[in-house]
Amino acid sequence: MEPNAKIFLVEDEPVVQDVLKRLFRPLGYKVKTADRGDEALVELESGQIFDLIITDLNLPGVSGLEVAERARDLCPDVPVIVITAYASVDSAVGAMKAGAFDYLTKPFNNDQVLLVVKKAIEKRRLVEENRQLRRELDSRYGFENLVGNSEPIIEVFDLVRQAAPATATILIRGESGTGKELIARAVHHNSPRRDKPFVALNAGSIPSDLLESQLFGHVKGAFTGAVSEKKGLFELADTGTLFLDEVGNISLEIQAKLLRVLQEKEFMPVGSTETVRVDVRLVCATNADLEKMITDGKFREDLYYRLNVIEVHMPSLRERVGDIPLLVDYFIRKFEKENNKAIAKVEPDFVAALEAYPWPGNVRELENLMERAVVLSREGNIDTALLPQSFHKRQETVPDNFPDLEEDINFHEQIQAYERALILKALKKADNVQKKAAGLLGLKTTTFSEMMKRHKLR
Repeated sequence: MEPNAKIFLVEDEPVVQDVLKRLFRPLGYKVKTADRGDEALVELESGQIFDLIITDLNLPGVSGLEVAERARDLCPDVPVIVITAYASVDSAVGAMKAGAFDYLTKPFNNDQVLLVVKKAIEKRRLVEENRQLRRELDSRYGFENLVGNSEPIIEVFDLVRQAAPATATILIRGESGTGKELIARAVHHNSPRRDKPFVALNAGSIPSDLLESQLFGHVKGAFTGAVSEKKGLFELADTGTLFLDEVGNISLEIQAKLLRVLQEKEFMPVGSTETVRVDVRLVCATNADLEKMITDGKFREDLYYRLNVIEVHMPSLRERVGDIPLLVDYFIRKFEKENNKAIAKVEPDFVAALEAYPWPGNVRELENLMERAVVLSREGNIDTALLPQSFHKRQETVPDNFPDLEEDINFHEQIQAYERALILKALKKADNVQKKAAGLLGLKTTTFSEMMKRHKLR
């Protein structure tokens, strides 16, 4: 029994009202009553929240069926039990059509009433728990958990929103620690497959001779140690999403088998002669230069085009420095809760030091640093004393050819000249291939193209 459950009892017979209230109150149920159907509708339309509605079928003003139908519209998750002294097949069917959870006839057995009420309230509890779980999943894997308002990350959010409902394969590119798996989970969670399996595998952490079995499974006796049949991740992810991280580490042999799955939607487990059909959406991630790997013969070009239907570029933290204050606040709130601490103040110098740091480990490195800062903070303050030694030892260097500040220089002209020189140098090194030049500078191709237009470079 759920204590403190709120029951709305709509019954015009005072004796029945009294019997049911005395039956429920010792169990901790709170009972609100109404004598007429029209009064019940007013109560429901006022926004009152109940865990269970019990209504007589025959009521003055408005019938119990109308009460049940209106309750279904206003609060569809709240179960309704209909009771009546005039049982018939028609009235039972009418009650069920009106959305009633169950149907009881007078005179009723007290134990029977309590059993039905218990089941109804339990159903209500399960529905609410499911909704709460959904809210938690939305918070964890929805867009609310993707923090930032800089232009590069907003472009990622917009692209993921558009791509998530489709079935096309997605290739997420970016440096280690930028949050590629988080994007993959957001794609899955915001797609029609959200209630189906999400399976993740880091291909870079598994030896090549074991990866094939991990992906496609094996039959008993397929190799030494295969003492039983085992399903692969493709089969486990059937109807859902498979996230394959570090896809650039996959051998050419397994790449061929992966290509077949994408083309034919089927594969053969290791040691088997029978095919297994699957419906899996593949999301891959890499920080490798796949184009160079294709040129070097280390990655299949046909597979590359199959994987790269929709490309998502995860910006490095250096490309979205403006998001650091938001990320700091997000991680503080996260680690306050996990460590039962309260942070009252973050010194401006602390954030300034973070904004000046190059972040080779990207957001993952920032997350680890913020956890350390929260754990080691004293009296609710976070300041530069909590930064690791690498921050204190780091010194800014000035290039030898930097202009003398005593000269009459224009800041913006110098920045523009340096930017133009970087673009030209990158283009030269990339044999004038814009996409490759953009990659050398850690920029998106579209951003690099706009910069070329701004400098009137062809």
